[in-house]
Amino acid sequence: MSEYLDNMNTENAQDEGKITYANEVVSTIVSVATTEVEGISGIYGSNGSLTGIIGRNRVPRGVKVDVNGENVKVDISVTVDYGMPIQKVGRNCQENVRKSIESMTGLHVEKVDLHVIGVSFEKENKEMQQSQKLAMSLETEEEQQALREEKVEVEYSEESSADPEMYEDESEETESEEPQKPETVGEETVDRE
Repeated sequence: MSEYLDNMNTENAQDEGKITYANEVVSTIVSVATTEVEGISGIYGSNGSLTGIIGRNRVPRGVKVDVNGENVKVDISVTVDYGMPIQKVGRNCQENVRKSIESMTGLHVEKVDLHVIGVSFEKENKEMQQSQKLAMSLETEEEQQALREEKVEVEYSEESSADPEMYEDESEETESEEPQKPETVGEETVDRE
């Protein structure tokens, strides 16, 4: 596959024909490569789903591509997840887009301009909702444990409040009885109870 990509150009070296790419094809590559980057929450104008990006020639309004011969210029408008280092996310996005276009088409990417047009709290909100659900389940487990402990205490207190003389008589009998020693009859030891 590597040889195939290395030998792929917009024009065949032996003039057997020409390979050209529609802007929509390169835009689709850009859209997918952009959304693969951790910290990118979306592309401006997309619904965020992969089918929305590549289905029925729908390219988000936030992706603009200019293919000029073997050179490409890309312009992307994105939103970034809150709390992510925007410079790092931006550089990662530019690099991923550049590598994807060059490896899939053989075109040379002159530049990738990235515009951060917003910050998304969606990921943070999902994490907060998950932690709230976890806290609620822990509270429920703690309540159930407390109920179990309370039940055990009630059972114990009911047992201890039963006729205390009954327990005293049993303990006196066991204390006064001496354990019987086994007798030896011939060579065999016999326990008598």
